[in-house]
Amino acid sequence: METTWRLIDSGPCSASYNMALDEAVAQSVRRQDAPPTLRLYGWVRPSLSLGCFQKSAGLNLASCRTNGIPVVRRPTGGRAILHGEELTYSFSVRIDQPPFARGLLDSYRNISSAFCLAFKKIGIPVESKVTKEKGRVLTRSPLCFASSSYGEILMENRKIVGSAQKRWQEGLLQQGSIPYAYDAETMQHVFGIAGSGREHDSMISLRAVMPDIDDTALKKAVVAAFEEVFGISLPASCPSPEESHLAAELQEQKYLQESWNLRL
Repeated sequence: METTWRLIDSGPCSASYNMALDEAVAQSVRRQDAPPTLRLYGWVRPSLSLGCFQKSAGLNLASCRTNGIPVVRRPTGGRAILHGEELTYSFSVRIDQPPFARGLLDSYRNISSAFCLAFKKIGIPVESKVTKEKGRVLTRSPLCFASSSYGEILMENRKIVGSAQKRWQEGLLQQGSIPYAYDAETMQHVFGIAGSGREHDSMISLRAVMPDIDDTALKKAVVAAFEEVFGISLPASCPSPEESHLAAELQEQKYLQESWNLRL
């Protein structure tokens, strides 16, 4: 009998609500109140997300305030992402049974294999990185897309998806950004990088590869790839009333608060 997971397509939401709903869904899945859940969403306005343990050094938060760019801290790790014109995903699953019971790197590899297949379905040749970066190579920049590590998805050795993970004893949450295009000017203000800098040499957007990329087609490819790779069905659903209530609480008490977003 085919296993049924869950798809939530939220569309564009605010930065604080995006993080709050991802955490609420992850809690629900960990408690076995919901099946493994893939969420696809966007951003109502350009927003900056920081990794859970990332310091704000090297980021121009004053520019964010001046330009009305919300700053939010993710529940997952990694480094900063300037969200805008992109498809964002989160995936919540328990880790007490296959195929996610063999640790961090194996879970990255499994999720990466689904996204690699999705890109190939729409004609974008990609590969998953099979080596780990460490030391200064990985930590020199506050920008997520400035370097790639194990399990991340590359095209022509340039990063096309930025992902980060949060793990608990019984489950995980992985969040990822798939940019359609980059706002180079805003990135320069926020990260202090030039348009031809090494950070830009390390990343690539979907429209640079496929100018007429269609958001609906990409979402369909991602869903089909998850169903194929994991042997499951992924029907469209909505957050439960309990998840929506918890998300509203988390948004108000955590993700709208500088005590969380700017704590480091």
